[in-house]
Amino acid sequence: MSNQSTESLVISLVILVIFSGIFSATETAYSVASKIKLKSMDNDGKPGAKGALDILDHYDKFLSTVLIGNNIVNILSATLATILFTRIYGEGGATISTIVMTLLVLMFGEIAPKSIAKQAPEAFACRLVGLVKFFMTILTPLSLVFRGWQNLVQHMIHVENDDSDIQDELITMVDEAEREGDLEEHESDLISAAIEFNDLDVRDVLTPRVDVVAVEIGTPVEEIERTFRMNSFSRLPVYERSIDNIVGLIHEKDFYNLLYQDKEKAIIRKIIKPVVYTSENVKISTLLKQLQKAKVHLAVVLDEYGGTAGIITMEDIIEELVGEIWDEHDTVKEYYQKIDDQTYLIQCDADIDDMLDRFGEKPEEDEYDFITVSGWVIHELDHIPQVGEEFDFGHLHITITKADQRKVIQIRVEIRPKKEEKENRRDHRSDKKEEEEDDR
Repeated sequence: MSNQSTESLVISLVILVIFSGIFSATETAYSVASKIKLKSMDNDGKPGAKGALDILDHYDKFLSTVLIGNNIVNILSATLATILFTRIYGEGGATISTIVMTLLVLMFGEIAPKSIAKQAPEAFACRLVGLVKFFMTILTPLSLVFRGWQNLVQHMIHVENDDSDIQDELITMVDEAEREGDLEEHESDLISAAIEFNDLDVRDVLTPRVDVVAVEIGTPVEEIERTFRMNSFSRLPVYERSIDNIVGLIHEKDFYNLLYQDKEKAIIRKIIKPVVYTSENVKISTLLKQLQKAKVHLAVVLDEYGGTAGIITMEDIIEELVGEIWDEHDTVKEYYQKIDDQTYLIQCDADIDDMLDRFGEKPEEDEYDFITVSGWVIHELDHIPQVGEEFDFGHLHITITKADQRKVIQIRVEIRPKKEEKENRRDHRSDKKEEEEDDR
């Protein structure tokens, strides 16, 4: 074999391995690249950003093009390498070719280019726009064939496109930004709350019926005045005959203005303001718009039978975005009281998701009807427990410390070692015992 022929084969192999690396780097760059960053780069006039966004809009066509191109160059390089090494080493050349090309393609056609492209995917995507569009054009016929076959197979086996949950992606991005120091904790919390805001139902936020402070329409003004003073509320719901029939609300300011005019002849009906009625399953984002439109601050939440499930205020809704809002009359409630490193007293109107997150546990069901710790305890025991009852949940030991006939008021949580920790401690004790015996 002539030197010229050998050189041609070697040069061809080098070119093919380079193209293999380009295809691999391109695949990684466009798979990892953030559309948000590319749009920002496009707004800043970065060359190639607009083209990269266009390619991402046709991602299926791009991916089939890259995979076809990569396979073509890898097959060609393997073929040429086999010819080259067979001519040089005879029958053993095929084995040598396989080993050499596997190493070359892995190192320079896969691992290195993909690792480099992953470091700055948006920059790579912008630089490779022209080359990618060129191959997308010339490989269009093959791409169409393979995409048609892909669609046929998906249809035959009923494969549906698994669209990623954009909301989860956004929350993950926010968490990553916080970990990397790009966002402060309070900024991250606010953005995450805004993203999750539309998922919250009224039932997740309302003040339950048993905790509603309201007055009957015929209540003497002295008692209403005492209710305002004792609870420091600016508004009180007003019901007629039963709390299941809330007819409106009275403002503290209107009430005291009425008393100032003539306390003896004060008629509460004159100052009753209308309320908005809603159901437990309405999204709080929808209710917020209704409250704004009606220019009221309180809604009565009705259950499926038309009775009162609770109430919800505009402040309750806004607190889901910005966190707890305290005023000078609010009493800060401590839901968690730490006894020691392994023991806590917990008020049972605390949020169950928050409690289980704190202790590294989660409910056994993906969907559940309870919101509070009280609801969770009753669900686990399948009855309203009495003081002193106990149960285990994961690595938590729960003891009922306060309860009444209707609900659980307080529990004690003892954190016990998880199974893996127990096994590790047992192994450690066994090893230590063996060492002591050896020393003897």
